[in-house]
Amino acid sequence: MRLNEIEYTDSLPIDGYGPGFFRIGGEPRQGPVLVTPSGLIPWQGLDDIAPLTAVAGRVDVLFLGTGAEIAHPPRALREAMEAAQVGLETMSSPAAARTYNVLLSEGRRVAVALIPV
Repeated sequence: MRLNEIEYTDSLPIDGYGPGFFRIGGEPRQGPVLVTPSGLIPWQGLDDIAPLTAVAGRVDVLFLGTGAEIAHPPRALREAMEAAQVGLETMSSPAAARTYNVLLSEGRRVAVALIPV
């Protein structure tokens, strides 16, 4: 098997997670987080739609991690992302973090919004 070192350039990978926190770019962060190509953006959770729609034009896909289990995003969020022409992929937070890291390592234009497990 061939192993390649992954380079993330200026973007921040999700290094790990635990109860109530994420480790992003080596730094622990408490509570919900929004990670974009330009860095961390304050986000308060599913009802805080404005920061999520602000990624329009900078990313093609936003991964939404809804905690330990998959949950449906609020209708207003789905409609706002559709209007902004940003793909919205909803999954558990661990799956969203892994998927984000893989696509980030490929140089894709992605962001991730995560609710802690």
